[in-house]
Amino acid sequence: MSGQPLPPSGAREIDLRSDTVTRPTAAMRRAMADAEVGDDVFGDDPTVNRLQAMAAERLGTEAALFVPSGTQSNLVALLSHCGRGDEYLVGQYAHTYRWEGGGAAVLGGIQPQPVELVDGRYDLDALSAQVKPRDDHFARTRLVCIENTIAGRPLPPDYHAAVRAFADHHGLAVHLDGARLMNAAVAQEVDPIELTRHVDTVSLCLSKGLGAPVGSVLCGPVDVIEQAHRWRKVVGGGMRQAGVLAAAGIVALTDHVDRLADDHANARALADGLASLTGVEVADVQTNHVFVSFAGVEVPDIGGQLAASGVRVLGDGRRSPMRLVTHLDVTSDDVATVIAAVAEVVS
Repeated sequence: MSGQPLPPSGAREIDLRSDTVTRPTAAMRRAMADAEVGDDVFGDDPTVNRLQAMAAERLGTEAALFVPSGTQSNLVALLSHCGRGDEYLVGQYAHTYRWEGGGAAVLGGIQPQPVELVDGRYDLDALSAQVKPRDDHFARTRLVCIENTIAGRPLPPDYHAAVRAFADHHGLAVHLDGARLMNAAVAQEVDPIELTRHVDTVSLCLSKGLGAPVGSVLCGPVDVIEQAHRWRKVVGGGMRQAGVLAAAGIVALTDHVDRLADDHANARALADGLASLTGVEVADVQTNHVFVSFAGVEVPDIGGQLAASGVRVLGDGRRSPMRLVTHLDVTSDDVATVIAAVAEVVS
């Protein structure tokens, strides 16, 4: 990042800003090099078709669509569920509201109704008051969005079931931003279908904890995915020989789901080590996200000092928690190195 001090010459950088920073594995690179391809806009790229079929099967849906990014996956889902002048209910800090450029409003004329969440969840009784009555004065409430995981917290199957019951009562569809859905499934030791059976559509990111270089899949009923296919073209996501990218996604789904448990174990070890330092507070760790506060430490620019030692993080730990995310490229030795680097800075 421009303006940050550089790590010592020759030192290996440990990047904990996100689980999007991983490099493709050797197996992914081989699969990409050997991928059989066609023109995916015409629907005849066999590797893309294989990935889509695999994703639909893994998440228990009728169909799936490969898209370049999680942002686009959520966007085309919203455009497929809602029309201009419609509304979706969404968490105040959810990606589909706060972190994706306002795309639904900008491109679809879809109004978000942000709602405060508690531990990543709606108060469903209070949420009923946000569903607009049938009246020309109001946007038409069409959809409720949930996110799993959210800020590293996995949400259990019974919560999804409760949201489904709420949505059915109000005649709404449900979209799940499951960017890190596999983290939630692994952390709770459940089949991912247990987290998707109660939603209409689900977006799964292949380039976060699963380690692919590019791409997400949107999964759902055939008719909704057909709508999403059109919207993908409209927003510029129609790719040609995309099997080169889809091949890495196949490796991600085949080889990198169960190993998420290693990332979770590394995150817990990192949290335990940091919590042992004087003045350092660490939030409860449930998946691969570690949130740290340095309110009790009188040291300026902790993030900058860590960057100078070869450790990259997000946040300063004062105005907002510092976020450290473990992933495919972080080892147990790296965890020990990070703990030692933080200890040196805060001392």
